Amino acid sequence: MKKIAFILLLFSACTPLQYGSTGTGPKRLVLTDYVYEANIKTVRLFRAENDPMTQQFPAVARLGQPNLILEFDDLHTERDNYTFKLIHCNRDWAKSSLMDLDFLADYNEFPINNFEFSLDTWIPYVHYWTPMPSVKLPGNYVVVVYRGSDKEDIILTKRFMVYEPHVTFLRDGSIMSSGASAVRNQQINFTLNYKNIDLINPIETVNVSVRQNQRWDNVVQEIKPAFVRENIRELEYRFFDDATMFKGGNEFRFFDLRSLNYPGRNVAYMDRNRSPWTAYIIKDKNRSDEAYSQYPDYNGNYLIDNYDYRRVNAANYVNVAFTLSSPPVDGEVYVTGAFTHWNLGRENKMLYDSASREYRASALLKQGWYDYQYVVKSKTLTPHHFEGTHFQTENLYEVFVYYRSFQPMADLLIGYQVFSENQR
Repeated sequence: MKKIAFILLLFSACTPLQYGSTGTGPKRLVLTDYVYEANIKTVRLFRAENDPMTQQFPAVARLGQPNLILEFDDLHTERDNYTFKLIHCNRDWAKSSLMDLDFLADYNEFPINNFEFSLDTWIPYVHYWTPMPSVKLPGNYVVVVYRGSDKEDIILTKRFMVYEPHVTFLRDGSIMSSGASAVRNQQINFTLNYKNIDLINPIETVNVSVRQNQRWDNVVQEIKPAFVRENIRELEYRFFDDATMFKGGNEFRFFDLRSLNYPGRNVAYMDRNRSPWTAYIIKDKNRSDEAYSQYPDYNGNYLIDNYDYRRVNAANYVNVAFTLSSPPVDGEVYVTGAFTHWNLGRENKMLYDSASREYRASALLKQGWYDYQYVVKSKTLTPHHFEGTHFQTENLYEVFVYYRSFQPMADLLIGYQVFSENQR
């Protein structure tokens, strides 16, 4: 009976579900990274460069250099007609008051014309991709993809940012510095020089946001400077409280499915008895009490690649089975990473098997290399209950500097910096 229940859990990954909908009612637009239909998979927005490693870079572009591409798969045999529009948002990702013509030179409706059919895969799919259009203003944007001309029939939303470098990051003569506290936090200190832009009342109109590993679930917003030096036009940011520090976390768990014929690291075995195949990841355990161990990861991201045929459109989708050995905990457990958009929803929630004392979940994923972690949602336990946290952990940080101008009345992204904590 236990085995039958787990098989049903695996096949539920292919069951069509309506995400973002309420019953049979209309889909509800959310201005975050979100997928509204179960047949839409592997949604990514990244820099349009030849190096495959750029897949993991943040979806951030400099104004005047539109080099971002959106791509996704639709698990259907026939091509569909998809269109997208852009929404300009303020620093808190609420829709701004700007009109479309304030930030776009073109009509805000763009067809997605690039597509490719999968080649002899177990689950047929159509791969779509489209470049992001040029915008006139820096800031936060959400691309909304919908079916045909029906703007209510949303299939996905994805965030990206466009910045214009008006401020300079300085700290003791270097671009950026950071520190680690003795309580397993990572602290970020820096100074902004704004000599190249006239800022009116910067202590009120300038706001800084910082995020770790491209995650929107742990972003710190509305950060104000600790010191303002108007004579030399500098804002100094030094953080002393937990609210503006980040838990170091742990290096991400990972598995390598770039080849299905010869599965890579951390894949226990492949079940080839049914199609699509099922990849069983090695059984995981709680590592919160373990000493820090250094190894390379992609900071929670993933790379799509196919070593079997060296063609991306021949990459197969596989049921990936996760198992976490643990007594039951006071809260909900999720397997998460960039492949879930860091969302905690029913599609990545783990179910507990009391007989085997294991949490289990499955996901339908395309061939590639995946980072992942287990997150706990609880009133009594920390999110990193199963992972632990260490100040030595290598993490990617981004600093976003917003200015609320009077004309236009919106938050403009006037500075952006990426750096790594404990970079190897």
